[in-house]
Amino acid sequence: MDRLSIRAPASPARHSARDVAPRDLNLHSGVVSTLDTNAPPCPTVLLTGATGYVGGRLLPALEAHGTHVRCMTRRPAFLTGRVGPNTTVVSGDLSVAEDARRVLSGIDTAYFLAHSMGASGSFEAEDRTVAQTFAAAARDAGVRRIIYLGGLGSGDDLSSHLESRQEVGRILRASGVPTIELRSSIIIGAGSLSYDMISSLVTRLPVMITPRWVRTMTQPIAIDDVVAYLLAALDVPATAGRLYEIGGRDRVSYGDLMREFAILRGLRRTIIPVPMLSPWLSSLWLGLITPLYARVGRHLIEGVRNETVVHDDRALRDMPVRPRGVHDAIQMAIADEDQASSRWQDSLPPRPAHRRAAAPLRKQMVDSRWVRVPASPAEAFGPIQRLGGRTGWYYGNRLWHIRGWLDLAFGGVGMRRGRRHPVDLVSGDLLDFWRVEAIEAPRLLRLVAEMKLPGRAWLQYRVEPDGDGAIIRQTAFFDPNGILGRLYWYAFAPAHVIMFPRILRGIANAVVVEPADAPKDPDTQSGT
Repeated sequence: MDRLSIRAPASPARHSARDVAPRDLNLHSGVVSTLDTNAPPCPTVLLTGATGYVGGRLLPALEAHGTHVRCMTRRPAFLTGRVGPNTTVVSGDLSVAEDARRVLSGIDTAYFLAHSMGASGSFEAEDRTVAQTFAAAARDAGVRRIIYLGGLGSGDDLSSHLESRQEVGRILRASGVPTIELRSSIIIGAGSLSYDMISSLVTRLPVMITPRWVRTMTQPIAIDDVVAYLLAALDVPATAGRLYEIGGRDRVSYGDLMREFAILRGLRRTIIPVPMLSPWLSSLWLGLITPLYARVGRHLIEGVRNETVVHDDRALRDMPVRPRGVHDAIQMAIADEDQASSRWQDSLPPRPAHRRAAAPLRKQMVDSRWVRVPASPAEAFGPIQRLGGRTGWYYGNRLWHIRGWLDLAFGGVGMRRGRRHPVDLVSGDLLDFWRVEAIEAPRLLRLVAEMKLPGRAWLQYRVEPDGDGAIIRQTAFFDPNGILGRLYWYAFAPAHVIMFPRILRGIANAVVVEPADAPKDPDTQSGT
């Protein structure tokens, strides 16, 4: 049996050419699909937001109906291998007029499911710009119909999130292109934002001290019913714009939702409302208990003060959809928890790179280590592909969670996002507070950090064949943003010295099964 050997450089600034930072080799790779000139001329449906929660459920439904679909996304590699033969994946950005015109060419119906609530800047301004760009491009391209999914809510005191969603609807309906706007209540389904929030609260807290918003009335709708309405909107006469309000069969409060979930889970829970709890405090509280992070949580809390109930039942009269009640919607979500095909976190945008000149390579911090294992590259890549989520990080999981709590406190994403699937990974997947930037199994996995940092960070694993074994190379890159970034790197250097070799050793131990008489801990070496 081979002996495991972990090696690390003496200085974090020394590294080989193969470990050059992602920026310098332009390694932000992905499969970019182009328009198929042999595709059927029409009718073709454009689906924006296909990598998001609702779009991820609508896409297979459209394909099951034999619809020719064109998906526009900034992350085409995320959809690679997930689409059917009648679907084309096109790389593009909805905020770029040229991209919008190119993608909308030859389109009969366009689904607009994009939104920017997870953006770090002003999501209202970004949503407005994208909607105006899309509306103009659709009109110029002669699109026959736009279908838009917005949000329910009425009155003069709408949250910024709901007001933005309704503003987008008004922009699209004023475009001159017949537009069907579906204003939905909160969506219940495995992986939906509302469901994850309620599930986490009820599961983790026997006694819940809750703000006043638990008394707000809503009309939850199952994700399958939302998809059914979106499909039915293809056939609604749309000589002019139409606005429909959609919700489930029951009107309930958020407190009622929690109680129903507890009953279906067989749990006994006590809810104690308190009169004063600001949106900011509520968002931090949700960030500690639920998978939400502060920025999204704050927007969500601002929205739950508004009732989201249906006042106009034209959707029931014009469309052959009969939505489920709360009991059935929650029951279906519970049954689907371990196999949700999409999750709300999938739609969050990657953390943007700092808009500054690229630093010289010598200023980039690198920590690189390697270990040899007596296994094939495919076997060696297995534990790497399972990193994060319920598997954890093979060492120091509590330390990772402490780092996640610190990130939440500063408005970051924290560690509660988990991962979409316990084994399968594709480019664009979320993985705790990382995002998969590139994966080439069984050779490469590169993660880009989305936590709050004074710079940019990557964690990369590369597996190479080595005789009858394989070498696993673990490399951490950090591109510091000025002096603060460099101080951050050196402040955490002692933790890196402790954690990084042990994580690599944990991965190696997960690959190599030692015989009964062999020592349990691999023999390690250090050097340059």
